[in-house]
Amino acid sequence: MTDVIALDAFERRGGREPPRKPPTVFTAFDLMAEQFEPVNFIVPGYVAEGLTLLAGRPKLGKSWLCLEWAYAVAEGDTCLGGIRCIQGSVLYLALEDNRRRLQRRLRKIIVSGFEAPERLHLATEWPRANEGGIAEIKRWIDETHDARLVIVDVLAMFRPAQTPRDAAPYERDYGAIKALQALASETGVGIVVVHHTRKGAGEADPFEKVSGTLGLTGAADAAVILDRDGNGASLYARGRDIEELESAVEFDRVSCRWRVIGEASEVRRSDERTQILDVLKDATEPLSPSDLSGALGWSSANVRQLLFKMTKAGEVVKDGKHYVHPERMDLLRAPRPQEEDDEE
Repeated sequence: MTDVIALDAFERRGGREPPRKPPTVFTAFDLMAEQFEPVNFIVPGYVAEGLTLLAGRPKLGKSWLCLEWAYAVAEGDTCLGGIRCIQGSVLYLALEDNRRRLQRRLRKIIVSGFEAPERLHLATEWPRANEGGIAEIKRWIDETHDARLVIVDVLAMFRPAQTPRDAAPYERDYGAIKALQALASETGVGIVVVHHTRKGAGEADPFEKVSGTLGLTGAADAAVILDRDGNGASLYARGRDIEELESAVEFDRVSCRWRVIGEASEVRRSDERTQILDVLKDATEPLSPSDLSGALGWSSANVRQLLFKMTKAGEVVKDGKHYVHPERMDLLRAPRPQEEDDEE
């Protein structure tokens, strides 16, 4: 049946030979027979080859994070509390800093007793993208045999100062980093572009907080968001070649380094359990789920669910419809009023 259909189609074209396939077209069979090298990670789990957009609120610590990444790659050292990076040369464009400030930051980052890494190349001034900036980055990559990472801090100081008025906002944002993304793909290096998130953004998805349109995240191979809320700081990562991550992080003001303290949901769950234990430890009588809900300002359903898990894990002691801290077993002997509305 397939041959008949093909012949009919051939005849409908007037007997002409079928056109050759464009050189970029390939079959699924051929594709599945190919073997590819594994994804080359610059900062394992967070930054891979290609272009990564790093966004966060001003003064949250993005530049410290970038400098930590740059130092770790240039030295073949660790970052984020123990993530080992493969050594290679780094170009860090600190376009919002001056040499004095950059030196002061480096003195805090560099491990005591170690010299400044020769593979870390720095600049506080650089041409904008439309003024030769991308060509200069390519020249540095071509002339540096072990070029591995380029950091542009920040996008606002690198993108063209003026864009065509008739260009749509999405097209302007997409075009602002597309050439860098193409350069990263061509050379196999990792390029990190630092940007800001919107002030007061209330979106549940942190990636929707990126200032500007979706053209920025659409053009990037991956996006990493440094965010802070009532639960602390988090580092979110999402991209075409990386697994989605949501890590709880903390900043050490002495070493000026970031550290991953665990998967965000697990850390927050641990924090919630700690808050329940703190209330129970300070209580003068066994507490019901509604008592805890009122004290913590949480929904009763969430409190009950967490208490069930904590009881099963032996973290709290349940007595009827009330709960006590394991260190406050003396409260079980104290009389308490009858609870009316609590039901399991």
